[in-house]
Amino acid sequence: MSASSLQVLYTPAQRARRDATAWTQVQGVLAPVQFLIFGISLYLVVRSLQTGEHTDWALTSVVLKTVVLYAIMITGAIWEKVVFGRYLFAPAFYWEDVVSMFVMVLHTAYVWAWWQGTWSTNDLLLLALAAYGSYAINAAQYIRKLRMARLQKQPSTTSLHDTGAQAST
Repeated sequence: MSASSLQVLYTPAQRARRDATAWTQVQGVLAPVQFLIFGISLYLVVRSLQTGEHTDWALTSVVLKTVVLYAIMITGAIWEKVVFGRYLFAPAFYWEDVVSMFVMVLHTAYVWAWWQGTWSTNDLLLLALAAYGSYAINAAQYIRKLRMARLQKQPSTTSLHDTGAQAST
């Protein structure tokens, strides 16, 4: 796929705001931290389902993953407001935000069920897997957009002088 055939994610002004805001760096730190927690928690959840061991660690790790998810969602909404002028559902990230809402619902449902203590451990772990499946889809969406943004051509700022061409008068 060539860079010219890609959807333009940012106008020059949006790109400048994206590059200037500290929220871009916050997202750049939180995203890999969340993914690392996800990987560890996923291992614990699957291992607990397989062996029945360390269920407390597995169940608690999903709560930790959810706390970090909320942090990245809140700071991401602020980032989206700075860059695009709206907290959620900017056209460039509309479908990512839609799926993010589903991810949030599943993670929040997990925390609620965990807090209530009425679900079985197995049911909680299965709900965690459903939440993690939706998170994996959403993470793939964002990774795709990150790649698209990197491939997006910068607006041409080359002057005639830079190219060696001469203007006729």
